[in-house]
Amino acid sequence: MDAKIFGIRTAANREDQVIDYLISKLRRGINAVVYSVVRPHGMRGYIFIEAVSKEDIETALQGVPYARGILDREIPYIEIEHMLEQVKVEMNIHKSDIVEIISGPFKRENAKVIRINRQKEEIVVELLEAAVPIPITVKMDAVKVVRRGETDKEGEE
Repeated sequence: MDAKIFGIRTAANREDQVIDYLISKLRRGINAVVYSVVRPHGMRGYIFIEAVSKEDIETALQGVPYARGILDREIPYIEIEHMLEQVKVEMNIHKSDIVEIISGPFKRENAKVIRINRQKEEIVVELLEAAVPIPITVKMDAVKVVRRGETDKEGEE
């Protein structure tokens, strides 16, 4: 049977929470066939679900907080294809690099990279100026490399 794509209305800025709750519900083994869940970048208040039928989506969404409903018609793939194009961005950050935090509460602080999680696009750093080293998790795009450390990839996940 062919998969169908439907748009789901969500509360604005709650798209990730809807997806997290939906995925945990699907992993518990509810009786619904869902192939994929997509949150298009820059589109607030909507996610897309690919499933066998609208009924499967209704079953999966039952009781999911912040899910506001299913759009009436199926969405042809061609209409959302431009939102799904994968862009490969190479993050050139390594363990032991010295970085400057460029956004957030620690803006303009220098820190040393102690761990990298490429799947979540996060790094754990320790501020250089701090009296006591405290690990801080920041997004990779919130830092810029100031100086290369020893080439050591052990801290990557």
